[in-house]
Amino acid sequence: MPASPVPTGSASIESDSLERAPARRLDRKDARTLMLAALGGALEFYDFVIFVFLTETLRHLFFPPDMPGWLSTLQIYGIFAAGYLVRPIGGIVMAHFGDRSGRKRMFTLSVLLMALPTLCIGLLPVYAQIGIAAPLLLLALRIVQGIAIGGEVPGAWTFVAEHVPRGRVGFACASLSAGLTAGILIGSLISTAINTWFTPEQVLGGVWRAPFVLGGVFGFLAVYLRRWLSETPVFAAMRESRQLVRELPLKQVLRDHLGGVALSMLVTWLLTAAIVVIILMTPTIVQQQFGIAPARAFFGNSLAAFCLTLSAIGGGLLVDWLGRGRALLIGSLGVLVSSFALYYDLNHGAEHFLALYALAGVFVGVVGVIPAVMVAAFPAPVRFSGLSFSYNVAYAVFGAATPPLIGGYLAPHLGGMAPAYYVMGVAVIGMAVAVYLLNTRRRFHED
Repeated sequence: MPASPVPTGSASIESDSLERAPARRLDRKDARTLMLAALGGALEFYDFVIFVFLTETLRHLFFPPDMPGWLSTLQIYGIFAAGYLVRPIGGIVMAHFGDRSGRKRMFTLSVLLMALPTLCIGLLPVYAQIGIAAPLLLLALRIVQGIAIGGEVPGAWTFVAEHVPRGRVGFACASLSAGLTAGILIGSLISTAINTWFTPEQVLGGVWRAPFVLGGVFGFLAVYLRRWLSETPVFAAMRESRQLVRELPLKQVLRDHLGGVALSMLVTWLLTAAIVVIILMTPTIVQQQFGIAPARAFFGNSLAAFCLTLSAIGGGLLVDWLGRGRALLIGSLGVLVSSFALYYDLNHGAEHFLALYALAGVFVGVVGVIPAVMVAAFPAPVRFSGLSFSYNVAYAVFGAATPPLIGGYLAPHLGGMAPAYYVMGVAVIGMAVAVYLLNTRRRFHED
C-alpha cells in the first residue's frame, strides 16, 4: 500500500518512519558518493553559468551592431532569464519520475541534457553569419539548459541527503552546494583568464567559443562519473516496502504540504538574490557602472566564488551543529551587511573592492544552509517533487525578474546602491524565516 499523506497544515510535522535510522558517522562510501555528486554538479553548473560571464561578448555577437546598447543588453539578459523561466518544467517532470522510478536515473539524465546544448552554443553561428536566426537558436539552447538545471539541483540535494546518516544532512547538502558553486568558480576563473590573456578583439573573434565547448566536454565527463553512483537507501527502502507514492507526487505536495512549499520558496528567494546579484551579475555591473576593468572584475569574482565554495561547507556544518534556524539567521545577517559594504565601497571609489567582494562571497555561503531547510520540509515519498516545485518556481520568478528589476527599475530610482538594497531586502526576509524556525515547534522530516 502507498504511504499515507503526511499533513503539514499544523505546527507539527511527523517524520517518516523509513527515515528514523540510527545516527552514524560518515563512512568511505558516503564520502565517495558526496565527492562524485559534488564533482558532477560542479561540471554541470559551470555549463549553466558560463553564459552570464560572457553576456557582454554575446551581446555584441548575437544582435545587430546598430542596435542600441541598452536594448541589446536587455535582450541578452532576457535570453539569460529564459533559462530560469523554464526550470519548473524540467524540475516537475524529472521530479515526478524521480519520486516514482528512482533518484539516480534523473540525476544522470539532467547532466546529459545540459552537456548537449552547451556544446552546441560553442559551435553556434553568430548574427553576422546567419542574422536573426542566431539569437533565436541561442534562446532555444538556453531553454534546454534551463530544463536540465531544473532537474539537477533539487535532484542532487535529494540524492545526497538520502545517502548520508541522520545528523549529517546539513554537511551533505552543503558539500553538494559547494560543488555547484565550484562550477561558478571554474566559470569565473576561465572568464578571468580569457579577459587577461586575450584582447577584446580576439575574444569576439572566436575565443569566446572555448568555454562552451569545454563545458560540453565537462558535461559528458559528469555523465560518466555518475555511472558509479548507487540509488539512495531511502528510495530503495520505500520501493522494497511498496511505500512509493502512487498518485501524482506534485498533487500530493500541493494538497498536503503547502507549508513546506511556502517555506522553501522564501529561502530560495534568498538564495537567488545572493547568487544572481552578488556572484553572477556583479562582474558585469562593476564594469558597466563603475568602470572597473574586466580582468579586475573577474578576478574579484573568482575570489568571491572561491570564498563561497569554502563557506558553503561551513554553512552546512553550522546546520548540523546549531540547527537550521540559527545557521540561517547568521547567514542572512551576513549577506545583508556584506552586500551593503561591497556596493557602498563601489559607490565611493572601489578602494576595497577585492577584499569586500571576497567577504560578500563568504556570507553568500548561506546557500550551504538553505537546501537543508528545504530537504527537511517534505517527507521522502514526495521530497523530490516538493523540493523541485518550490525551488524551481521560486527561482524562475525571482531569478528571471532580478536582472530587469534591478537594471530597469531600481537602478534609475536608487542609483548605484540598487543591487545592494535589493539583496538587503531579501536578506531581511531570510532573517524573518530564521526567526520563525527558531520560535515555533514545527518538526521537520529528519533523515
